[in-house]
Amino acid sequence: MRFKKFLDNFEEYFVVWTMALMTALVFCQVVMRYVFSNSLSWSEELARFIFMWLSWVGASYAVKERSHFRVEMFANLLKGRHRRRFELLILAVWFGFAVVMAWLGSQLMIFLMETGQISAAMEIPMSWVYASVPAGCALMAVRLIAEIAKILKCPADGGAA
Repeated sequence: MRFKKFLDNFEEYFVVWTMALMTALVFCQVVMRYVFSNSLSWSEELARFIFMWLSWVGASYAVKERSHFRVEMFANLLKGRHRRRFELLILAVWFGFAVVMAWLGSQLMIFLMETGQISAAMEIPMSWVYASVPAGCALMAVRLIAEIAKILKCPADGGAA
C-alpha cells in the first residue's frame, strides 16, 4: 500500500512539475526570441527532452486515472462475464505491449550509453533522454497489473467498468 501511494504521488507530482518547467522554458524562449531578438541555444532542446519524460510517465499516470482514449463501441456490446474477459484480454495485450516497449527501450538506452551519443546543444547523454521510454513503460506495466487485479477481484457477473 505504501508503494502504491508513493507511486501515485510520484507520478502526479512529476507530471505537474515537468509540465510547469516545460511551459516556463518555452515561455522564456519565446520572450528571448521575440522581445530581445536573442534566443537561448539550449531551452528548446531541454523542453523537448522534458516533453519526452512527461509523455511516458504521463502515460503511466493515465492508466491509473483510466483516461487513455478507448474505442468502447465493441466493448459496450458485451455484458457480464464476456465484457470482463474482453477487458482482461485488452489489458493483457496492452501489458504485453508495455513490457516489449520497456525491453526495447532499455536496449536502445544501453546502445546509446555504449556509443556515448550526446545531445547537440546541451551535450548531455542521450541515454538519459531515451531512458524515459523504459521507465514510463515499466511504470505503465505496473499500473496495468493493478488494473488486471481490480477486474479479477470483482465478481464474475459484475463486469468491468
